[in-house]
Amino acid sequence: MKIEVKLTDKRNAYIIRNLYPMYLYDLSKHYDWLPNVHGIYEDSDNCQTLEEQVANQNIWWEKPNILFPYLILVDDIPAGFVLIATPPHCNKGIDFFVNEFFLIQSLRGQGIAEHAAKIVFEQLNGNWELFTNPLDKNIVGQKFWRKTISNYTSGIYTEEYGETFDGYKLIFRFNNAGVKFI
Repeated sequence: MKIEVKLTDKRNAYIIRNLYPMYLYDLSKHYDWLPNVHGIYEDSDNCQTLEEQVANQNIWWEKPNILFPYLILVDDIPAGFVLIATPPHCNKGIDFFVNEFFLIQSLRGQGIAEHAAKIVFEQLNGNWELFTNPLDKNIVGQKFWRKTISNYTSGIYTEEYGETFDGYKLIFRFNNAGVKFI
């Protein structure tokens, strides 16, 4: 199985945009989200179409070298994405923030997501941070990040529960600057 992680640009942004509703649907079970009155997973009823939802995502392709929208490919088929933010779009002292991470359900449990995360980590060196839902509904996600980060850093990372700009989360941090973990 060939696993690739490629940085996207405006020409192939549509692939991540196509996958994004599946990602939001997956998250809905962890947060008990329901779609808005128009059938779209958004915070308000103002967004009526997927086209409008896509417009909200344009920022990822408007700030190269600040925002990094990666596409995960498995055997040349789009399988997920990783959205990485850098300052000023992350907390003070953080160089890289995992804003979104998604792999389609049919490919989970095969080591693909962990491999893709490690590829991204190796491309960008510095202080990393990511949040995940701390509730029991997301035990699988918590275990995934704990295992992935622990394996990548040989156990040299921190995790804590706390308030974030996105509510109460399980927060992971590590630094890979000048260190070859893999």
